[in-house]
Amino acid sequence: MGRFARNLMARASGGSAAVSRLWPTRADRLIIAPHDLRTADATRAAEIYAGRFVFAGKIVTCHGRSIFDLEPPSEDWEVALLGFGWLRHLRAADTALTRANARALIDDWISNAAQKRPIARRADVLARRVISLLSQAPLVLSDTDGKFYRRYLRGLTREIRQLRYAMIDMSDGVPRLQVVIALCYASLCLANQAKHIRSASKKLSEELHRQILPDGGHISRNPGALIELLIDLLPLRQTFAARNIAPPPALLNAIDRMMPMLRFFRHGDGSIALFNGMSGTPSDLLATLLAYDDTHGTPMASMPHTGFQRLDAGSTTVIMDTGAPPPASVSHEAHAGCLSFELSSGQSRIVANCGMPSTGRDNWRAFARSTAAHSTLTYHDTSSCQFVELSAMKRFLQGAPVVGGPTHVEAYREEVANGALLTTSHDGYVPRFGVVHRRVLLLSHDGSRVDGEDTVGPASGARIKGHDTDYALRFHLHPSVKASRLSDGRGVMLVLPNRDVWTFEALDDKVELEDSVFLAGNDGPRRTAQIVIRQDSRHAGSIRWSFVRSTASAATTNAGRNVRREPELPL
Repeated sequence: MGRFARNLMARASGGSAAVSRLWPTRADRLIIAPHDLRTADATRAAEIYAGRFVFAGKIVTCHGRSIFDLEPPSEDWEVALLGFGWLRHLRAADTALTRANARALIDDWISNAAQKRPIARRADVLARRVISLLSQAPLVLSDTDGKFYRRYLRGLTREIRQLRYAMIDMSDGVPRLQVVIALCYASLCLANQAKHIRSASKKLSEELHRQILPDGGHISRNPGALIELLIDLLPLRQTFAARNIAPPPALLNAIDRMMPMLRFFRHGDGSIALFNGMSGTPSDLLATLLAYDDTHGTPMASMPHTGFQRLDAGSTTVIMDTGAPPPASVSHEAHAGCLSFELSSGQSRIVANCGMPSTGRDNWRAFARSTAAHSTLTYHDTSSCQFVELSAMKRFLQGAPVVGGPTHVEAYREEVANGALLTTSHDGYVPRFGVVHRRVLLLSHDGSRVDGEDTVGPASGARIKGHDTDYALRFHLHPSVKASRLSDGRGVMLVLPNRDVWTFEALDDKVELEDSVFLAGNDGPRRTAQIVIRQDSRHAGSIRWSFVRSTASAATTNAGRNVRREPELPL
């Protein structure tokens, strides 16, 4: 065992966010390693040792060659490889063999020409790699000698230096904040970095003030951003404490606000609502984050700064998007889902948005961002937001930001005799069609029914433009729901996984049951169904509908029964 191993100390106190002390404090030395909260799988260490690298649903086998010399099968796979997050699986195995394997792979990387690849130099990938190399340093350095240690340190400092340069010209939002977080880690984990600690802490505070809104939501309005950021911010808070340096108040305040916001988006089954680029819920990460949540209790009902509303009654939950699109600079993943909602009963999801897949996102991006992929109203088969369409502009802007959409979104909630009433509207269709979409939603006190009405009408002081006045109302169903159209054509019976039965009914309109796709499944896109009502605003400017929990079980409910109930919406 080398000198480094003899100096390796036991983990400092501080629970699962503890750090490892690595080397006595000397100039240009790595002194602590932050804890990685991401879940590790020791069984994957054997795959990596055998030369099998499985990322983003793709498998690449080395066959004795350097993994960094091989052609990546997809961008997602390459991002995972070059982010070095897989080191945590080797550390989980914690054997001399896996430690030697980790050193060999890093030694290969330090001298490999793959460092010059565009993906390798991308700021967000650089940030992920720096954090991985810092947090997994105990794995790599525990049995090594001074020669490899110095080589490792030179490679690490080179990555940190490149990261500082990369930050000058990088995309806004989560990637920028992740770069600042990585620079904070770097300054805290290396000795004699007081100047860089002050600089990085200041930048961190500035970005947190700008990107984390007062209600705890992220400026991008994507719930997934909270998970991505908290999984790094929580260990960062502990790393400050391990260095006996007071964390910036902005860091502490941001974490305290983000935790309740994360719970706000949770359904009864623990999954996160699908808005603005959210994909499948990483249940392992979410469970880890919620273990740090000291603010237990009922989630707040309204998040006005981020633009969302939540209704809870009995075991029923409704989460609704009532906000305008985010600023253009952070709207590359934003969706045209204004006034869409999701509905769940207990641990069963009923109505959802299509969401985004976790991999292969480019194949689905255009559809997933459209209004038609959300449980809301679509006017003349057009999205309520406009996105950059020209390929040349997409390359220049590094994506397709929102360039038009709702500018005025209203949301007013009140308690009425029948339950909680939410009245909303948006003007996203005014510039092109001169119409406003209004949605009223009522959740009964016991959570047994949801009544709604969607209306399209001329904006104040304007008249409807054009001759096409068709619109469609969509309710995308979760794949676990079994749907059967009722015999009268005005309703659908919904059987949940627990055999509870809900019925969707429209008062005066024909209801169709059509194919849809649930993109946010953990095993990839899944086929599902959607309830669709089509209408012409010249003949009917509003549609009234309801979801009602049946007192009968699926075994005793007749799917062909002709049921009509008058909705209880106080209009």
